[in-house]
Amino acid sequence: MTEPTIQNLFDLTGRVALITGGSGFLGNSLSRALAEAGASVVVASRELPRARAVADALPVVGNAVHQAVVLDQMDEASLNRGFDAAVAAAGKIDIVINNGQQGHPVDLTTITGEQFNRDLQNATGYFLLARRLRDHVVGRAATGSIVMIGSMYGVVGSYPDAYENICVASPVQYHTLKGGIVHMTRHLAVYWAKDGVRVNCLSPGPFPSEKAPAEMVERLKTKSPMKRMGIPHELKGPLLMLVSDAGSYITGQNLLVDGGWTAW
Repeated sequence: MTEPTIQNLFDLTGRVALITGGSGFLGNSLSRALAEAGASVVVASRELPRARAVADALPVVGNAVHQAVVLDQMDEASLNRGFDAAVAAAGKIDIVINNGQQGHPVDLTTITGEQFNRDLQNATGYFLLARRLRDHVVGRAATGSIVMIGSMYGVVGSYPDAYENICVASPVQYHTLKGGIVHMTRHLAVYWAKDGVRVNCLSPGPFPSEKAPAEMVERLKTKSPMKRMGIPHELKGPLLMLVSDAGSYITGQNLLVDGGWTAW
């Protein structure tokens, strides 16, 4: 067997990737990473114009063709319609990036049971979409890769003083959700390894958007060994390793990209 080169290992030419939340803060960079590696990218969003804008702006490598679909992961019927539309548009799906996220920025002292349960429904959507990918590639006698987007807050608690008197603290239901996603990754990985489907989790943090309060961001910097926040493009390499042949022997893992936050 000829040893593949680094260029071969990271090349996604001929593969199709479906990414939820592809028009979001991190989703834009993740979508570009897939496209730059040669994949045809199907950008999914609750709003078709937003998905189309991202898909149309993606670089095209070789014969790649980028698409846009409507997919609301919080609605099972919409999720299934979106997946079916992606397959119809692209012909197949090889990779799923579960990146979409909907939630309530509510403090643990006031959040209602309904809000808590609604936010946990993101995990249900992640599972249902992952299962659609698994069934789809098994039906094609192919292989597939799934990446769940977790968070450092699925592994460790937050620092209350980073948010105090500035904004709502990191939501308790968000920590619950992301911790569950990390463990769901492990569970699905061991069941689906025999099917040729790899399942991994990419956990960023901290990667605040421009909308985040400046004072809170400065406080967060003091908690990080690198004393700075992450930049969205710093997730592109880790994502590509997980979805490409470069990660062919990696499954059931949670890759933390957090500037050393969880190493304290």
